Amino acid sequence: MEHILDNLVWNALNSGNKHLANGNENVKYFAKEVSPFVGLKETNDDNFQLLYDTIPFDGFFGFVTNNEVSIPAPWKIARHINVLQMVFDKPLETVAANHEIISLGEHNVPEMLTLTQLTNPGPFATRTIDFGHYRGIFKENNLVAMAGQRMNPYQYAEISAVCTHPDYLGKGYAKQLLLNQMHRIKEASGIPFLHVLAENTRAINVYESLGFETRKEISIYIIQKESA
Repeated sequence: MEHILDNLVWNALNSGNKHLANGNENVKYFAKEVSPFVGLKETNDDNFQLLYDTIPFDGFFGFVTNNEVSIPAPWKIARHINVLQMVFDKPLETVAANHEIISLGEHNVPEMLTLTQLTNPGPFATRTIDFGHYRGIFKENNLVAMAGQRMNPYQYAEISAVCTHPDYLGKGYAKQLLLNQMHRIKEASGIPFLHVLAENTRAINVYESLGFETRKEISIYIIQKESA
């Protein structure tokens, strides 16, 4: 039986992220300003063609799969990334906050865009904040670290956009934000999960120290739609 996280984007667009979904009964996608990720009910050539015909704008999109697949034309593959899908599914002890954590809103989007462009934690656009639960740490009135939520397939909630300004690394900000997100998700009876590049051993070690365990390695295909 397929696990919910094996087709996480499709399942997210049909459950926790349903309010952000566009598409039909076989293919779904987010608005361009929210996220580039797309989902297919079933991975086959017909659905890839339907997705190509359904999305009303060109650009780069992320297709997540638990297996390597062949992406058919007219799609073009820009990049193939291997990531570890890590899950935290155990009790979480209360940890005292060492830094003040602030909820982020639309007025913070310019700063959030600047920080993510500098640190590149993954795709972040003008309405990515619509996923919700973004929180940050400020120093001298500047946003220096943040984390939020992205995919929300049923009881699972993905921690995403974890990043820290290079001038503030090594102060424990990212770890504090991770713990904050983990507590928020667990308090809502959810299961935290996240993704990390398979070669990013430093981040993997941090996540493992917090209790995350690798569920499996998955593939992300960055595919391009370029209409004639």
